[in-house]
Amino acid sequence: MTLGGLFLLFVIAAVIGTIFELIMGIKTGAGWIGTIIVGFLGAWVGSALFRVGPIFSGVYLTSAIFGAIVLVFLLKLVTVRHAT
Repeated sequence: MTLGGLFLLFVIAAVIGTIFELIMGIKTGAGWIGTIIVGFLGAWVGSALFRVGPIFSGVYLTSAIFGAIVLVFLLKLVTVRHAT
């Protein structure tokens, strides 16, 4: 992966993580840096595993977006605390 591809993953991570937090109304708990980290890991895993969609700087855009969404969603399922 090129440096441009790595930068692209960070941008995708920031955008997807932020949009998902706004839609779900739940924060990662680590601020915007935590959102970027979680989104980045999801984008990295998605683009490494699925390899679907257009390629930009060595990054499969569709797979990166899908991977980031899935990882952020799974993190929300695991970390949501229910009031009792």
